[in-house]
Amino acid sequence: MRNAARGHDLVALRRLNTTVVLRALHRRSPQTLAGLAVTTGLSRPTVEAAVEELTDRSLVGEATEETGERTPGRPARRFRFRTEAGYVLGVDIGLHKMVLLLADLGGAFLATHRTEIDPGLGGGPRLDLLRHAIDAFVDEHAPSRAAVLARCVGVPGMVGGDGVVTTVVVPEWSGVDLGRLLAEDGPDRVLVENDVNLALLAERWQGAATLARDVVCVLTGHRVSCGLTIGGRLHRGRRGGAGELGMLPLLGLSTAQRALAWDGERLSGESEVAALARAADGADPRALAAVAGFADRLTPGIAALALAVDPELIVLTGGATPVGPHLLPLIEERLRPVTLHVPRIALSSLGERGVAIGAVRMALDQVEEDLLADTAS
Repeated sequence: MRNAARGHDLVALRRLNTTVVLRALHRRSPQTLAGLAVTTGLSRPTVEAAVEELTDRSLVGEATEETGERTPGRPARRFRFRTEAGYVLGVDIGLHKMVLLLADLGGAFLATHRTEIDPGLGGGPRLDLLRHAIDAFVDEHAPSRAAVLARCVGVPGMVGGDGVVTTVVVPEWSGVDLGRLLAEDGPDRVLVENDVNLALLAERWQGAATLARDVVCVLTGHRVSCGLTIGGRLHRGRRGGAGELGMLPLLGLSTAQRALAWDGERLSGESEVAALARAADGADPRALAAVAGFADRLTPGIAALALAVDPELIVLTGGATPVGPHLLPLIEERLRPVTLHVPRIALSSLGERGVAIGAVRMALDQVEEDLLADTAS
């Protein structure tokens, strides 16, 4: 019995050492075996054994790039975390469009696809469309479906801690665990999250909020919703509904997008909001009035969050960003008399891929948690 327990302890120790080495290479690659021994505090033979195991698992490979440094004798072998060892998929499925984004484990974007969706499409057909789109996209751009280690899908609605969706945008999805249904299609991890929360993660990762900790994100377009980080952490609330001010009719966020209706000239292939932005750029009085009306409708909800959270930054993202250069100064002007302090307001530069980028980030976080977990515990 004692030998069996000792054997179990040795296996657990080897797993822990392997995880420590993988974490070190994930943080910084490439590194030599000697460098890894210093970084991890493990012995050289222990590092060699861990690297050999990780190489067999295709998570680590030998780096072949030249460092530019010339040293006497044979150069030391250097090893790197293989970002191509797996892939993640980020999906944004809204009422009118779907965006898919494939990335490797280093967060490099490899392929993207956008498609329009009939806003009248029901919950069942919409789920079928999502499944088929994911399968076709992965089959075209990934080595295999098994190579995708995690998928994250952004949806227009609250997502509780149990994964159940609550949404008025696609009513048939309310009360449904979409993650469980999508998980039936493969062995990978499947995550489902509110779209504005993912847009905010994207801004914190690669957008306007990389240096801010207390942030309000306002997702604009066919609907308006809000998300927030406090102390650098996504604040979802007890049931995933934090920031959902669009539910309050008195604030006007639920109808704000109506102000952006535009019946003026549109170029071939130009969206309504892009045509409006072009007209506003040309100082068209009707276009400028429409943007001002949009600012009037947005301001009460933004002011409520500004007073409740006192953020250092507000980010505007989503479909209405083309009118952003005209919109931002109007919101600042309207906030001054109704708030104690006007936070800095920034316009997202991530475009329509923002939610999908945030979905990639959340999927990467899950894969990293799985790969770098202390498997000895």
